[in-house]
Amino acid sequence: MLLSRPRPPLAFSRQRRRLRAWRRTRPFWGGLLVVLGGAELLLVPLSPLTVLVSLGLGGIAAIGIGAALVVAGLFLWFLPQARTYVSVHALLLSVLSFLATNLGGFLVGMLLGITGSALAFGWTPLPDSADTDGRDPYGHRPGGTGPRALAAALPVLLAAVLATGAPPARAAAAPQGPPTAPRTPPTVTTSLFAPQGFAFAGVGEVATADGPLKVLVLKMRAASLTDYRLRTRDGSEEYGLAAGSLELRGNVTLYLTKFSGCIEGLLCVTFSPDGLPAPPVIPPFVFMTRVSAEQALVTSDLIVTDGLRLEAS
Repeated sequence: MLLSRPRPPLAFSRQRRRLRAWRRTRPFWGGLLVVLGGAELLLVPLSPLTVLVSLGLGGIAAIGIGAALVVAGLFLWFLPQARTYVSVHALLLSVLSFLATNLGGFLVGMLLGITGSALAFGWTPLPDSADTDGRDPYGHRPGGTGPRALAAALPVLLAAVLATGAPPARAAAAPQGPPTAPRTPPTVTTSLFAPQGFAFAGVGEVATADGPLKVLVLKMRAASLTDYRLRTRDGSEEYGLAAGSLELRGNVTLYLTKFSGCIEGLLCVTFSPDGLPAPPVIPPFVFMTRVSAEQALVTSDLIVTDGLRLEAS
């Protein structure tokens, strides 16, 4: 006697087909790995382990990066049109987790985030997965170009902002450029540099008496410097400024020929126009110690100092 294999209920088969169709129209596995990586980063500080490497601001970095990765994974599931934009940011957060907290969840969370970001970035919808009613692989009709246009515009707008480094309201003043800088940039040192809204605006040039000078252009909303010291190197005598603290607030722009320091007090790096480029975006909780920079020029809406004094030799 032949026994037939029992078939699943019709409702269950229908739900399974819907789930399969939904999974095939988005980078499901990449988003899943990113979510797992973020969850692992969140759970490590709460685990009963006796040895943790909590860097940053007392483990807050683990919570912030882990939560951001979980949100990024959900965006990859429910907004696959923006997968390129989201996967790049998830990759940056995953790499940063190695420096910010617990060595990237003891490498597990970092590797899950990197792998998921790579899978999501390389994922493309299958042409044959379109529905019979004329919908595209994302479930939108050809006439609805809004979500696709938004997904295409996000990376373009991000690249444009990072390339120009100026908001639209200040576009009229852009052709004037920065003022003339000294021949030899002064040296600035600080024991702690804490930026807010830090962004790398590219490599540019500033005018000097000896011609244009190539500089790194760094923009931020505000910055706090502790144990601020500035020393001029242009001329026979050396002059300097010193302050216990210095606050730069509002449309801060730094023009630097060299910038070195230790990220989170651990990883010491040196950036220059012809050397290692600065990362495009720095999370708000990242700080640098033992900073030394050759500052050609700085502009800011407001500068507040504590104990400012002039020194000469």
